[in-house]
Amino acid sequence: MTISKDKVNSRNSVIMTKRKVAKMKTELLQYYDRNGYLSWSERKRKYVILGTNSPGNGLVECPQCHIGKLLIIRSRQTKKRFIGCSNYYNGCKASTPLIQRGMIHATKIPCKVCYWPIILFRYSKKQKWTRQCSNIKCASRISKS
Repeated sequence: MTISKDKVNSRNSVIMTKRKVAKMKTELLQYYDRNGYLSWSERKRKYVILGTNSPGNGLVECPQCHIGKLLIIRSRQTKKRFIGCSNYYNGCKASTPLIQRGMIHATKIPCKVCYWPIILFRYSKKQKWTRQCSNIKCASRISKS
């Protein structure tokens, strides 16, 4: 028994056109990272890059690993605020503590000395906003205190 081309069921065959291939390539390049590998996540229902953690909402690029971004994180156990790298689970240990009381506004402007983000803070509404580097070991911060 031979199957003619007319009887092939269309849902069982895949017809790729140049347009579909080009669209797929652009989608893959959108999720490709030079340091990571592309993988489909069923839980998140989207592509995930393995090997890196590159969020778009970070403050600045991590000055230690140059892969992740620095974020303001609140510890679940101690409820304290600190700045840490998004690539922590892949081995980057960049972190620094923040003030625990008062208001903080983190900017996406990097420090000129150490490339950590600049933060604005004040302890009460009567005070003016103070601007300084978030890294406690930065030379610009040590000279001011």
